Formats: sequence, structure tokens, C-alpha cells
Amino acid sequence: MTIEKGQPWGEPGTLPADGVVVASDAAARAVIEEARRRREPVPAIGLTGGDLCRTLGGTGSLASVFTVDLGAALIDGRLHWFVAHLVARSRTWSRAAVVMNAQFRGRWNLAPRGHPNDGLLDVFEGQLGVADRLKVRPRLAAGTHLPHPGITQRRVAAVQLEFATPTAVELDGEGVGQARTISARVEPDALKVIV
Repeated sequence: MTIEKGQPWGEPGTLPADGVVVASDAAARAVIEEARRRREPVPAIGLTGGDLCRTLGGTGSLASVFTVDLGAALIDGRLHWFVAHLVARSRTWSRAAVVMNAQFRGRWNLAPRGHPNDGLLDVFEGQLGVADRLKVRPRLAAGTHLPHPGITQRRVAAVQLEFATPTAVELDGEGVGQARTISARVEPDALKVIV
């Protein structure tokens, strides 16, 4: 069941015996992709680090259990999953599309209103010149870069992204290649995590 930001959420608990502990979003994604490709249930995942862990207020003690959404992305015809974020961008960030299931990407608070269990993905698209990028960059850590006239934002269950040229794509901080077409959707309540 998805909830709204600000509502009580999570419960005390521990990692089940068949759970897997990981230290990053990319490692969590690898566990999920392996299970999905084998058509096996995704195990509970203990998060000791990463952007989803940070979004959930994790301290590395594995003491709270959360049900979270999962992002699925069809990237030029190949299905992938992500726990925190999908980023498609030019080398200089002049053109970027960011699909968030978490609030953070590294030091940046890219989706200040993002919630990993609201049944929606937070999508941001921008095409910024050098002057605008210089204004936005120092505001990213605090999440005060929004609203911005050069950045569109929406909260959706699914999104289709098109690029004129092949664009570098990262899932949970890990490069997965280049794409011209990306279809992303949320899988509500798809994952149990312990932080």
C-alpha cells in the first residue's frame, strides 16, 4: 500500500534469514535484476548505504523495515530495474532527464518532494545553458534548485523519454550504456528493505 510523504511509515524489524545486505543502490539493483531474470522472488534487502538508504533515514543499523516502490525501465528494448534513480544526460548536463524513486543522488537532493513508496516516479527534464547550470549547481545539495523555468517536473506512474541522439544512461549510479528511447514505470510496493 502506497503512502503519502509525512505519514507514519515503516516498522521495527530485522533482516530475514534469506535477506541480502548491500552497501549501495547499484548492489541492490544487481540483486533485484538477478532475481527477476531467474524469475525468482526478490529477497528482502538490507541497505547499509546508498541514496535509497539515505532517503529512508538509514544509519546502517538495519532496524527498520520499509515496503518501497521499484522503478522499471525499458532502455532501447532491454528491461532493467532501479531502486533510487535513472539518469539520462549529456556529458555536461546541458540536456538531462532524471527519474527518481528516492530523494537523493549522491550529495544532491534532486527530488526534494520524492518518496519511495508513493506509487509515483518524480521526473525532471531540463535543457540548460551554461549560465543556468552555474546557478542551479550550488543549489542542488539543499534541493532549492526547484522550481526553475528550464526544468520541467512531474509525478507520474509511467513516462516515455525520447532523445534525438544516443544519450548516456545510469541506473542507481551505474552506467548501463546509451539510449534514444526509455520507457520507465513504477512497480508499487515491490520491495522490502531494511535500513
